[in-house]
Amino acid sequence: MTRSSVPRRGFVAVLASGAVGLALTPTVGRAQVDVGPLSSLRTLVPADQLEAAAAQQYRSLLAQAHAKGALAPDDHPQLRRLRAIAQRLIPHALPWNARAQRWQWEVNLIGSRQINAFCMPGGKIAFFTGILDQLALTEDEAAMVMGHEMAHALREHARERIAKTQATGLGLSLGAQLLGLGDVGRLAADLGTQLLSLKFSREDETEADLVGLELAARGAYDPHASVTLWRKMAAVTGNNGLEFLSTHPSGPNRIRDLQTNIPKVEGLYEQARRAG
Repeated sequence: MTRSSVPRRGFVAVLASGAVGLALTPTVGRAQVDVGPLSSLRTLVPADQLEAAAAQQYRSLLAQAHAKGALAPDDHPQLRRLRAIAQRLIPHALPWNARAQRWQWEVNLIGSRQINAFCMPGGKIAFFTGILDQLALTEDEAAMVMGHEMAHALREHARERIAKTQATGLGLSLGAQLLGLGDVGRLAADLGTQLLSLKFSREDETEADLVGLELAARGAYDPHASVTLWRKMAAVTGNNGLEFLSTHPSGPNRIRDLQTNIPKVEGLYEQARRAG
């Protein structure tokens, strides 16, 4: 993590106000994009333990950023913009995952040239200044990034990936026994170290694209920004193997999938925009 120009500010104060407290209510109307049911394989990994591990890893990451003077203060303009976006997207999360009702959502900004952002299980969101600055993201494009990352958490892709890893190494029955009855503290530590290095499948990415597209549209963000976002990503990063593209492959197929689904959510966007 590189030192940035983000000024240092009290860590506890930033964490306390980083929480985005919202009462979630069901989104009106059925989902417009079709991604199918949640994977049943994810049930091999206890959700509560994974979310606890994520919260622990998130706090550790923020502590490291704070120690380097790279954790944005509450009044940082980019962080205020991100939290405003989250306020508009989070109310639409519940239909995608009932667990979101209990999540303690947080949004923080870390000063780094990395072109990256993530949402951990349990709603722990972080953006790196590199993705905002190097891509010169508009508010609509930033909302598409946030919706995409929220979708990974809502669709429980990390839980599914870890379950598949355990199943591959141990067999389904043994993996279930280990994850269900193993030492909770050790499990949390082990899972926490995996969360920031997981690589999602192309199917996971497609799901996140489409669910994120709908979340953002319902939050009154222009769905066409999803296309300009990925065009910017391809133009800025090329094939340099940067971290964001190592887990978020770009390309013409991705853009075509988004363009195909934009008409499905344009009505949601127009309705939300008229509602102000």
